Amino acid sequence: MADNKLYKIGITHGDINGIGYEVIIKALIDNKIMELCTPIVYGLSKAASYHRKTLDIQDFSFQFIKSTDQASPKRPSLINIFDEEVKIELGTSSKLAGQMAERALYAAGRDLKNKSIDAIVTAPVNKDNIQSDKFTFPGQTEFFEHYFGGKNKALMLMVAENLRVGFVTNHLPIQQVAGALNKELIGQKLTILNQSLKQDFGVSNPTIAVLALNPHAGDNGLLGTEEKEIIAPAIELAFQNHINAFGPFPADGFFGSGSYRKFDAVLAMYHDQGMLPFKILGTEGVNYTAGLPIVRTSPAHGTAYDIAGKNVANGQSMRNAIYLAIDILRNRERYQ
Repeated sequence: MADNKLYKIGITHGDINGIGYEVIIKALIDNKIMELCTPIVYGLSKAASYHRKTLDIQDFSFQFIKSTDQASPKRPSLINIFDEEVKIELGTSSKLAGQMAERALYAAGRDLKNKSIDAIVTAPVNKDNIQSDKFTFPGQTEFFEHYFGGKNKALMLMVAENLRVGFVTNHLPIQQVAGALNKELIGQKLTILNQSLKQDFGVSNPTIAVLALNPHAGDNGLLGTEEKEIIAPAIELAFQNHINAFGPFPADGFFGSGSYRKFDAVLAMYHDQGMLPFKILGTEGVNYTAGLPIVRTSPAHGTAYDIAGKNVANGQSMRNAIYLAIDILRNRERYQ
């Protein structure tokens, strides 16, 4: 397997009123991207032109194509997902923007299913305005789990150069987290994370730190019993199944002391428990959907309506998401 293989990477445009097009263009304007892959954006030609003019980017343009087989290895391509005029309202949530985001996901998803592209990188969507009769998922991770998982469950895994954080529960109200935890679910997520570290990241004998749910890891049951009754037994069972899982560690002391540096990955119990330290410690991070037969990554930021169209968004996280998709495709081929 040659590392110079040019993979076709599909990129969905996300919310047209946010910073999606800005970070896509800023990522693809780097010529090194074209040396590593053939990027194909699933979006709107007029929206791309609108954002490029708003940002006053002169030295960049897309090649507009009808299908992936027309994509050029020398220039970023865009497949138009909708031919009618679309109103762009920078910095504003609109139902139309949600519909266009959903349309791009299904178009890219179909092409990934029929192997017309090799991986998908998703620009940020608004979790509220994208909701429809067909799209009823709390996030893009859950959409890809449904669309490609079958019996396979997915793991949301945040990836930076110095830190990898997975989640037992994803986009779940905090009052529902404790009730959602059980030994089987934690064991399932540990199994996915362990396998992903091996096949997707090339870690031969991974070590995983598991965070506690309660303050001070429950203080021997004084501040909660989930550690003794659910999390510790799940870790013990995983260890018996040859997964190097350790913990449960109180999250504050674990990150505050720098203990995360001793492990290949961390498994958090809920979204903010893992996202807060990740966003502080991990620079220009990437969201990866582990555990599926396909490769999907995304920049680790949102639509950022407050800076949309102001030419201040940083394209590095989107660029890193593209790089990570390529790295995982290569690592999977080596693993096989």
